[in-house]
Amino acid sequence: MIHIEVQSQEDIEFSERMYIYHYRSFDLHKKVISLAILGDDRPSWRPQTYRYELGGCSVCFEFPTAKLLDYEPQWDALERESNPFALLVMAHLKTKATNNKAQERETWKWHLVQLLYERGYTEKDIIKFFRLLDWMMTLPQALQDSFDTKLRNYQEERKMPILSNIELRAIERGREEGRQEGRQEGRQEGRQEGRQEGLQEGILESILDVLTARFERVPTELVDRIHQIADVTQLKQLHRQAISIESLTAFEQLLDNN
Repeated sequence: MIHIEVQSQEDIEFSERMYIYHYRSFDLHKKVISLAILGDDRPSWRPQTYRYELGGCSVCFEFPTAKLLDYEPQWDALERESNPFALLVMAHLKTKATNNKAQERETWKWHLVQLLYERGYTEKDIIKFFRLLDWMMTLPQALQDSFDTKLRNYQEERKMPILSNIELRAIERGREEGRQEGRQEGRQEGRQEGRQEGLQEGILESILDVLTARFERVPTELVDRIHQIADVTQLKQLHRQAISIESLTAFEQLLDNN
């Protein structure tokens, strides 16, 4: 049994939590490896041990860690590496490095997407990795529109399929191209309605994915509240805020304000 824990913020209780998860896994599987992947931005934070002693009884639990910041000096090696996790590490590092630097983030996002095509992944893998990159490296709408156009042209030149999430964003914008393909107005309205519902559900899932990735456990009450929101514009705003908000409590306050 291999237990992998991804932690993106410093947490003074993290080592204890690793120990708790380990012994609960041990109850079921007996032999367990617990590994921590640290995606935070503090080079000095490196939890590796949990210990306590009481009444002559002592416990010392040590676990290996992978600090993603340590890969920054190895950027050239990451670019040459075919292991798909190398690409995700690069996306993580550049996402952290380009906070409040939208133009620079767009440049790096485009570079990483091109690497996707150069590494010979299958169409299915490219779509999966692109969704992760797109989720991590969010852009302002104007830059995203430009990025989408560039990506469509890139794919058309190489006779590659348009990625499904690009299609969704095109539907979201209601672009004219889709309405000029000779479709009947009544059928178009019916499709648009279904697509709108799919878009709404996709954003809801993205919000919950972000909150779960950042804070690990999202209370059922909060999940229910998010699912009650039907306005797509509000959901998009909440998705952007979920990426950078400091706590679940602050996110709940956003819902209260809305």
